[in-house]
Amino acid sequence: MIELEAVPELIDPVMVAAFEGWNDAGDAASTAVAHLDREWKGEVFAALDAEDYYDFQVNRPTVWLDGGVRKITWPTTRLSVVRIGGDKPRDLVLVRGIEPSMRWRSFCNEILGFAHELGVEMVVILGALLGDTPHTRPVPVSGITSDPDLARTMDLEETRYEGPTGIVGILQEACTHAGVPAVSLWAAVPHYVSQPPNPKATLALLNRLEDLIGLRIPLGELAEDARAWQLGVDQLAAEDSEVAEYVQTLEEARDTAELPEASGEAIAREFERYLRRRDGGPGGLGPGAGPGHATEGGDSGSYLRDPGGRTRPPKPPRAEPESEASGESDADGDEPESSED
Repeated sequence: MIELEAVPELIDPVMVAAFEGWNDAGDAASTAVAHLDREWKGEVFAALDAEDYYDFQVNRPTVWLDGGVRKITWPTTRLSVVRIGGDKPRDLVLVRGIEPSMRWRSFCNEILGFAHELGVEMVVILGALLGDTPHTRPVPVSGITSDPDLARTMDLEETRYEGPTGIVGILQEACTHAGVPAVSLWAAVPHYVSQPPNPKATLALLNRLEDLIGLRIPLGELAEDARAWQLGVDQLAAEDSEVAEYVQTLEEARDTAELPEASGEAIAREFERYLRRRDGGPGGLGPGAGPGHATEGGDSGSYLRDPGGRTRPPKPPRAEPESEASGESDADGDEPESSED
């Protein structure tokens, strides 16, 4: 389905993409794009041909009933557009699907073709990875780019990652080579509670996206879901002394490594977000509403485990403070992948 002629001329469009699979720990990234699509009532205008990019023995189609008629939904990637009004209107092109099984270069070229036709000014790709981060602390989110100028102007990290990568890293590099400004935002998900959903990580990604593109994003019930998530994990951890001790060790390491986060600049960012939401308007929470940032998150979640599947994670060695993505493994337990992709 390709209906570009049905898409109106867009205003300062930004493309926001996320893909289920290797780059989507806790489904945090794909859920973030789904949230945007739902809150802003996105209209699907295109879907990539599933035959071109997916192995159906890996990503199987599903059968469902529609009024007694059996129908099939094929795994694919869909594009939708959302129109955002207000004082500074801006449109979003949302890309949501599954990491392709094959022909990644053709896949990226097709996505870039849509970006070119729609006049997209920047591409933002969301991802999530597993890491040694405690569920009780704010979710670390890194902004990564391959463009040195973009890194300077938008206060992002310039990628230095080398190693295995997923579709997030490939699409970002494809954008860079095509001259399209591209940023990837990576959330770190606690490896011992990696099962989806993770509303706290989703909330952190949306807050970072909000800062990046200057839009107030309606959060709906996401902040409350995040609080419930954290409370659920708190309760599960409290039932096992070894898990509780492990979480405490992670907290101490994180607090030591992130002392600069208490800087005036970090506090100012949080206060600016609070003021944006307090002012109301499109995506705002209305007067008197709280900031709804990731530090309020929680987990209704479910399971506590380590990457090896043990019910009680080992006590980690005391390590030197390291960058967010260093030494973290991806959502499938494969080789570590940096958030720089």
